[in-house]
Amino acid sequence: MTPSIRFALCVFLSMARPAEAVCPYDPDCLDNPYGAGSPYRADGLMNPYSEFGSPYSNKSWRNPYATDAPRLYDQDGNYRGRLSTNRFDPDSVSNPYGRFGSPYSPESLNNPYGAGNPYSPKKIYVVPSR
Repeated sequence: MTPSIRFALCVFLSMARPAEAVCPYDPDCLDNPYGAGSPYRADGLMNPYSEFGSPYSNKSWRNPYATDAPRLYDQDGNYRGRLSTNRFDPDSVSNPYGRFGSPYSPESLNNPYGAGNPYSPKKIYVVPSR
């Protein structure tokens, strides 16, 4: 897993200890292991056997060659790139030279002084392709 996707996953999934959970009781939050973050959810991003969590699916964030990975939006509807491990996709949060993956771009979630500000109250939404 690349460093930039690790940062993105920490922001969106907060797979740290439950005491540091961002939204552990929200059923739509990927941080909730009994809600959207369940590894057993049929269409879940955390299920390695689902279309959106498989390392082999073209629609999965875990596939480093995926071209149709889930899209990211903030609560204002601004597009924030694709949740993908594909370092060559121009919209991927893992592309260190791309608009949404560069730690220097104001639109990047990897920029702690831009869109990736950890103190920002804005929620980030993951929208899988259908």
